Amino acid sequence: MDTRQLKTLLAIQSHGTFAQAADIVGLTPSAVSQQVHALEDELRVTIFDRSSRPPRITPEGLQVVEMARDILRREEDTRASLRGDQIAGTLMLGSVRSSALNLLPRAMVEMRQRYPDLKPSLRVSLSTTLIADVAAGRLDAAIVAEHVGFPSALRWSPFLREPLWLIAPKGMGADDPIELLNTRPYIRFRSAVPLANLIDTELSRLGVVTNDVAEIDTIGSIVTCVRQGLGISVVTHVALQEPEDLNIIRRPFGTPQVTRQIGIVERIAAPRAEIIARLHAVLAELCGDYGVDRPARS
Repeated sequence: MDTRQLKTLLAIQSHGTFAQAADIVGLTPSAVSQQVHALEDELRVTIFDRSSRPPRITPEGLQVVEMARDILRREEDTRASLRGDQIAGTLMLGSVRSSALNLLPRAMVEMRQRYPDLKPSLRVSLSTTLIADVAAGRLDAAIVAEHVGFPSALRWSPFLREPLWLIAPKGMGADDPIELLNTRPYIRFRSAVPLANLIDTELSRLGVVTNDVAEIDTIGSIVTCVRQGLGISVVTHVALQEPEDLNIIRRPFGTPQVTRQIGIVERIAAPRAEIIARLHAVLAELCGDYGVDRPARS
């Protein structure tokens, strides 16, 4: 087994056929087929089911693909380390579907500008899936909100501690947040994420009875609805970054004002620890007054 075979395998997986992979790796389709046969013989597994056209990857083949990605990434990291250039290679990142996405793409662009040899790759999913993928080594790190029960092999470092705001369209009046919550149409954030539970818990503690007119599962869509005058809601600070958001009325949510944290989860023995630390610093910088410095490793 050599890296050329593994690169060919990934090309097939990415492009769908042996012929398209051959163009990518600069081989003939026959040579590609020979490499796959050699890999199958060495590993004693069937990677592709050739009874279908084009050949379909088998469950065992998917495991080999994961192994190939890991080996090639480790090779890339080792070469970068030997060159004395640690900030290089591919950084596999995950992020939750939340206002964290207002920050991470900007951070990835800045990391790419600062470190041209670094190639960030982003996957968006649910926090439980991302945490499992980090623990299994399928991701180098992931951006997730404060979570209950991180596995002991993982480390979570907050880079943002932001306030929550009760927001209302101009013209809806009232300075008192409790009065707004009790009397105005309310747009509820309904999602299986910690933020939704945090908001609902504080609403219950405040003893308000909201007049729900909508349930929406993304914060960005809620901000749009408030901007259009549908009702009031509760959102995070980083969700209010567009120029048109300056026209939205903001009141502190909660007594005292509720905050939530977002951070980076990584393996304690992370092989890309230096790069992840740099990413944390960039994210905290982008958060301005609400950025949180990375704690020192113990």
